[in-house]
Amino acid sequence: MSASGGFPIDLILFGMIAAFLVLRLRSILGKRTGLERQAPPVQPTPIRPPAGPIIEARAEPLQAADQTVPEATTSAGQALVRMREIDQGFDAARFLAGAEQAFRMIVAAFAAGNRVALRPLLADETYRAFEQAISLREKSGEAQISEIKSVQHLSIDAAELKGRVGSVTVKVVSDQISYTQDKDGKPLTGADAVTEITDLWTFERDLSQPDPTWRLVAARSG
Repeated sequence: MSASGGFPIDLILFGMIAAFLVLRLRSILGKRTGLERQAPPVQPTPIRPPAGPIIEARAEPLQAADQTVPEATTSAGQALVRMREIDQGFDAARFLAGAEQAFRMIVAAFAAGNRVALRPLLADETYRAFEQAISLREKSGEAQISEIKSVQHLSIDAAELKGRVGSVTVKVVSDQISYTQDKDGKPLTGADAVTEITDLWTFERDLSQPDPTWRLVAARSG
């Protein structure tokens, strides 16, 4: 979802439960809202492993998604202000642009089973959960089909600063094709339809460190 490659950005993680991911891969990608439009099945596209930080302040948006940053008077807004006091390069709007790039990369890498691309984008515990889900999928001969058609909305849902460690939860509303196939190519979960999916992804970073990477620490349905 960042997160290090040719996509600069800012991201990190609150712990994920492996069993949660194993039972439902969709819990990583989001939940369906019933706004479905039929579309032909697609196959996951291989992606190159990143070479630099996935979320970083200089990121540019891939599309003109609607973005919402909390007001400075809110608790989340105040946390963002304090983050900027520690790291003057931090900017909430550019962070959201980077979060979108990380979201796209993580979804694609998870579907493709690309561990090399995932590793630098995720905190240790989160990576173990993702890797376990991929391994179980491979052993059973299943395949995850995921394609992000568009990102409609990005917003900072929560922000917190503990010492010098910043935690930012991003709400992502996207149109996706997302389903799992068995070894015979038959759908197990999801559907080959464009569906509106809402995700809440949490990223963390030690703002006192020179590494600008924010890593995914938690992912759940919104």
